[in-house]
Amino acid sequence: MAKIQGIIVNYRVGPKTQRSKEIIIQFTHVNSASEASRLIGRKVAWKNGENKIVGKIVDLHGRKGLVRARFRRGLPGQAIGTTVELIG
Repeated sequence: MAKIQGIIVNYRVGPKTQRSKEIIIQFTHVNSASEASRLIGRKVAWKNGENKIVGKIVDLHGRKGLVRARFRRGLPGQAIGTTVELIG
């Protein structure tokens, strides 16, 4: 089975706050909210060399197929624009 990869778009941000534990992800070939809703509850991993930070998809973000994932540890700024892998 092919590994499903997504791209980290940004942190979840508000007018005065930035939540580094919550990330907005765009998965390839997912273009609608109904397709993205099937991913809720699955685990994702961000790999940086030997380090791996695991998170979970918790909700949708908008209507174009983006999802919101919550990670155990906050991701660094270098993670924006890199890939995450669907693991569960």
